[in-house]
Amino acid sequence: MGKVLMSQPRVPYLLGHAEIASLFAVERQTSQKWRTEGTLPEPDLVASGNPYWLLTTVLQISSDGDRRAGQQRLAAYRAGIPEGYEVQDREHLPVILGIQEVGRVLGKDTQAVSRWRNRRRIAEADLMLSGSPLWLLETILADAEQRQRTIVPAAVEDLRAGQRAPQKPRGRRHSPPAAPPPQEPLPAARAFSAADQTAATEFLASVLAQGHSVVIKPQR
Repeated sequence: MGKVLMSQPRVPYLLGHAEIASLFAVERQTSQKWRTEGTLPEPDLVASGNPYWLLTTVLQISSDGDRRAGQQRLAAYRAGIPEGYEVQDREHLPVILGIQEVGRVLGKDTQAVSRWRNRRRIAEADLMLSGSPLWLLETILADAEQRQRTIVPAAVEDLRAGQRAPQKPRGRRHSPPAAPPPQEPLPAARAFSAADQTAATEFLASVLAQGHSVVIKPQR
């Protein structure tokens, strides 16, 4: 019997921050800075909370100055995705999943999916971008059928409709400063005679318990 050859699925050219940094020969933090300042537009895809951009989107920010995509680096990127193809618009992207979305489809948490991946009990990722695995939805569905795993039809429908978790926040969250507690008015000054020793003692103890200091002035 002859061997059955499995064809490698075609995947769109996508880049995360690591791939963008490599393409422009800059630090990864520079790519993230471009995203923050608006040089890099909104991501074309968010999978497992991570942003990704179409190659066509990324090449639009290339310029003749310091921000230039090298042709050799571009060729190396394309060579790294042998079955890659260009998508001009995000609307034409196939449904692509990260570990979080795979968990939704299979009704499992991300830890379970990661364990399957480490033990090779799930299909190999169709793409590895910025250190994160990505799968075509059809790859996961075919793998689930082969392994007789249950899928969650509602999750599949939501993903086909474009419903995903938002991008992960980057950096520290800036919380508004806590409002200071309202200050109580200072106790009014009182005068006591020698016969009011008990009342004076109670007043003094009450004022000190509120955190105030006391100045005692003798009356002439």
